[in-house]
Amino acid sequence: MIIKAYEHQKIKKLKNKIFLFYGENDGYKNQVIKDVFIENFKGNIERFDETEVLNSFENFVSSLRNKSFFDELKLILISRVSEKIIKLINELLSKEINDVTIILNADILEKKSKLRSLFEKEESLICTPFYKDDNRTLSQLANNFFRNKKISVSQEIINLIIERSSGDRINLNNELNKISLFLLDKEKISIEDVIKLTNLAENYSISELVDSCLSKNIKKINKIFNENIFSVEDCILIIRTLLIKSKRLLEIKKIHSSNKNIEEIIKNYRPSIFWKDKEIVKTQASKWTLKETEKLIFKINDIELLIKKNYYNSLNILSDFVLNTAK
Repeated sequence: MIIKAYEHQKIKKLKNKIFLFYGENDGYKNQVIKDVFIENFKGNIERFDETEVLNSFENFVSSLRNKSFFDELKLILISRVSEKIIKLINELLSKEINDVTIILNADILEKKSKLRSLFEKEESLICTPFYKDDNRTLSQLANNFFRNKKISVSQEIINLIIERSSGDRINLNNELNKISLFLLDKEKISIEDVIKLTNLAENYSISELVDSCLSKNIKKINKIFNENIFSVEDCILIIRTLLIKSKRLLEIKKIHSSNKNIEEIIKNYRPSIFWKDKEIVKTQASKWTLKETEKLIFKINDIELLIKKNYYNSLNILSDFVLNTAK
């Protein structure tokens, strides 16, 4: 059964236990998961990667079936799922499992996807697509933020915040959180304030590092690493920025496969590519094939998970990955 993302409040009234959230809009997914499932949840929350579940499949299913009377309610989040997870879904549909809610988080699923088809047709399963935000949606979110704060701002400020967010809802929320702290003891904000507050999303070192990686410029990468000391939080931001720009590159490569004019593609790409970045994106497009870009995105997801699991070694993991990617 399909429930649109904007209808997500309906989920609270349902008794369904298994949900599939798919699409590239991770920020929107995280927002819905937090608002609908995690907020006010009193039970136990467990997070898995699909590989972890499938590698210990029998134990995982057994743990769901063998809950004791004293066990708490359980919310299970399984990330990066693929068609392989159908094995688990079929197993769960054949068993009566109570007090457990399962959310499957997948990337983009094509219409012919067996996983997507299963969730769309089966009434006991809920399927919700999360499509990419456009600038209009992000602008509306930013305007709502300032309206709730009762702060009057110009469209120029809104446009700047959207630009600094790189078209990503997660980045937008991060920028708005910084602005929210700034406004704790103030009643207005200027464009100069926004430029100072939101410089992290366009941090020179981070942005340059990611662009140099995708441009395969090892000399500049080494220079940036030598001149900066990145924190664990920076490492996460770098890998997220690399993922966002890699997905943009993938879209451009897909269009390029049928349209040979790369300059025209970059010019007409939406959301618009900032003028100073157009030559950089053109260089990146020349360095990667479509298949290489697809593989890169999967590797980035793996490295993000590895960084989160190895907190104190995150910078070494990141630097090795960036340098190897640029070779």
